[in-house]
Amino acid sequence: MKIPKSKKRLCKNCKKHTEHKVAQNKKKAASSLSRGSKYRAMKRGQARGTGGLGRYSKPAVTKFKRTGAKNTKKTDLRYTCNECKKVSCQSYGLRAKRVELI
Repeated sequence: MKIPKSKKRLCKNCKKHTEHKVAQNKKKAASSLSRGSKYRAMKRGQARGTGGLGRYSKPAVTKFKRTGAKNTKKTDLRYTCNECKKVSCQSYGLRAKRVELI
């Protein structure tokens, strides 16, 4: 997917439309304290106090089958305002195999 190197958008700091420089950032791995991992740990029976609480023992999180897993990651685009040099992130990610800045 081709994305322009600069884009005019609203700067939250300047509170006006300015030219922004687009840069692609490397996605960081999910934290061990992220909502999804805590949820999976709770489903497994971890992080819920002592004892099985009347449940059967569950397999490790790595053994859970991830059906329908995505084959592309969401891109992390950063926008730098040319006036105040403030960096803002994109509120949503684009799914693409390859992102090219033109």
